Parts: sequence; structure tokens; C-alpha cells
Amino acid sequence: MSITRRSLIAGTASLAAAVASRPALLYAQAAPRPSPTPTPPGPFKLDPLLYPTTALAPNIDAKTMEIHHDRHHLAYVSGLNTAVKDHANVASMPLQEILAKLGEMPEAIRTQLRNFGGGHANHTMFWLVMGPRSGKPSGDLDQAIERDFGGLQKLQDDFNAAGARVFGSGWVFVTVTKEGNLAIETKPNQDTPLMDGKRVLMGNDVWEHAYYLTYQNRRPDYLKAWWNTVDWTRVGERYKAATSGTLTI
Repeated sequence: MSITRRSLIAGTASLAAAVASRPALLYAQAAPRPSPTPTPPGPFKLDPLLYPTTALAPNIDAKTMEIHHDRHHLAYVSGLNTAVKDHANVASMPLQEILAKLGEMPEAIRTQLRNFGGGHANHTMFWLVMGPRSGKPSGDLDQAIERDFGGLQKLQDDFNAAGARVFGSGWVFVTVTKEGNLAIETKPNQDTPLMDGKRVLMGNDVWEHAYYLTYQNRRPDYLKAWWNTVDWTRVGERYKAATSGTLTI
């Protein structure tokens, strides 16, 4: 059967339309995105993104995702591995335990553990609570949001207001207790509620490198758009892990 130029163009257009109409299926079949830069030697690793860097656009652009994950997060992992390379007892500990016992860590590396360890933990959580499928909270998580915040919209409003008030660089979190209670908390720099023995359900990075290419100095616009990237299925799984006592980072 002969293929004309016109039929080839028509077929290509049809295929493109079909692909555009099935993003969820493509996401489900896509392999995790490999990190282009290997993690420096050490016990801590940079996990690849579970979705393409383009998956969260236009809310977070692909270039920001690439720089944020492949450069900024990698730098935290590298710094953390460097900090523990001469401290085998610390290197063998889970990251959440290091952060929870920061005051007991060797004084010579305590600041590095705070900055690089906190940065690694925060970013690992950040990539996991986002994805191209958004949806809405359901089940026990939905009930907890209604109970503790008065509904999803109130949670979003209070979370965004808290994030906008962070002076300079930092994070805004939703923390969760083993009983399932939720609260909003902010931290400067790369500090994390893990340092206070708490658990993080979800959180948003309000360092400028997380949003500047698209939003410039409009942090409130970024905070509002970020909710379109939240993968509520994964957040729900984290909530279940928290109430069962298995949530770590």
C-alpha cells in the first residue's frame, strides 16, 4: 500500500492528538527520569524524578525542575556525603534520625548536617508529593483536612499565607502526628520539622530558585499555582504511613 505525503501528515497529526488526550496513561507507562549527573560517593543518594521535567508545566516549568533537581538537590546530597565521610557512625544512620538527633551529632559537622541533611530531606519529600495527576484528597486525609483546617480551600489559603510570610528563603509544611492531626509550620533555610521530632506530610519550597524563572518575585502566584502539582494519591499514602508509624522523610 502506498503512503502519500498527505496521508503521512494526517496520520502524524492524529497520533499527536491521541497522545495529547492521554497524559495520564503516558505518565503511568513512563519510566522514572534518570538523573543525568551521578550522585557523589557516599551513603546518601539522589533519587531520579518519577516523572519528566515537563510534567508539571505550566505550573512549574521544565528548566526550573531540571536545575532544581539536578543541580540544587544534587549539591545537598554531595555536601551531606562529604560531611559524613569521616564519621562512620553518623553515615550509617537513617537521615530522619540524624535530623531528629541533630544536637547529639558531632559539633564539627552539625551545621553541615543541618543544611545539607535538611536540604536532602526536604527536597526528597518535595518531589514525592508532586506529579502530573492532581485530583483531590479523599478518605481519612480528606476528613483530617476538614477537621483541622475547615476544608481544602482553607488549608490552601492558610498554607499560602504562611508561605508568603517566610522572610527570605525557607519552606512551608503541613506536619502530621501519629494520631493523624495536621498543622501548618514554616521553617527558614533548609530546616525541617524532622529536627523537632515531627513528621512532614507535605511541603513547598519557597526559595527563589524553586519558582523565579516563571514567577520572578511573585511568590504568592507560585504558591497558588503549586497546588495544581500536588499528587493527592501520594499525599494520602503518606498520611496512612504517618498514622501507622512508618512515615520517615
